[in-house]
Amino acid sequence: MPHDHGHAHIDPQSGDRRVSIAIWANGLLTVAQIVGGILSGSLALIADALHNFSDMASLVIAFFARKIARRPADKRMTFGYGRVEIVAALINYTTLILIGFYLIYEGGMRMIDPPEVQGWTVVILGGVALVVDTLTALLTYSMQKGSVNIRALFLHNLSDALASVAVIIGGSLILLYDMRWADPAITIGIALYILYLAFTEIGGPIRTLMLGSPPDIDNEAVVEAMRGVDGVADVHHVHLWQMQEHEAALDCHVVLTADGWGQIEKIKAAIKDRLKDDFSIGHSSLEFEHEDRAHENADLYGHGKPEKEEENHVHRDTDRS
Repeated sequence: MPHDHGHAHIDPQSGDRRVSIAIWANGLLTVAQIVGGILSGSLALIADALHNFSDMASLVIAFFARKIARRPADKRMTFGYGRVEIVAALINYTTLILIGFYLIYEGGMRMIDPPEVQGWTVVILGGVALVVDTLTALLTYSMQKGSVNIRALFLHNLSDALASVAVIIGGSLILLYDMRWADPAITIGIALYILYLAFTEIGGPIRTLMLGSPPDIDNEAVVEAMRGVDGVADVHHVHLWQMQEHEAALDCHVVLTADGWGQIEKIKAAIKDRLKDDFSIGHSSLEFEHEDRAHENADLYGHGKPEKEEENHVHRDTDRS
């Protein structure tokens, strides 16, 4: 099965500028909401200000993660720093989950005892927040298609925009009908949607950090493709994982036939070409074994093997050499 890593290519400097604008916009919005909440006596606005402050923190994390990810590999990080964006995404999704539960708690408490709120202040600042959240979402929309880090950020801002709509609707209902319960009720609904988004998306970063195989690559097809190369008797001890978000890697043991043993370089090139062309696996490490001295009963994936059997294999190799 061919493997395509199609994603949007955004100039790094242009992307950094977009995130910087979003950071400043959310910072100014946070200050405005805190001031407005104090002047109007609205705890809802102050709570939303804290929510926006968490978004600004997410933007800062994403911004520096992008910077660090572009560092070249060195002796401390031989695979490079690209995975820092995966870590940033996990942090942002986790905070999104915490915010969702907090909003449900806060909404439940306000359903029990709805507070007095100055509706016009809520509507006006809710409108300002909606503009800022929409701007931030637009700035990061094209970037999120090719980056799990920016996608987490985009979903943060999308949830904020929806929350701002809820704030405006709640403030309007308070002004028109004195329905003070509407604001917490809508908040709970938005919080449930935030949790749905976060729990749906967080599995990807966790899978990558756990060295899980890329979800869009058919492992069995990869194994069969290697087995189908002339001179290959079998493969085992296969490890398939994502080095970075868009870089799949593989290492495995390749068992060669007696005839194939004399053509190791040719077979290695054929396997690497097939992995690259059919599955976009550009990094592969192959260890070759002669079929007469191959591991017996080896697991296809991983390196699981009874210790005693491994010792017997070593002794057999020693006796034959």
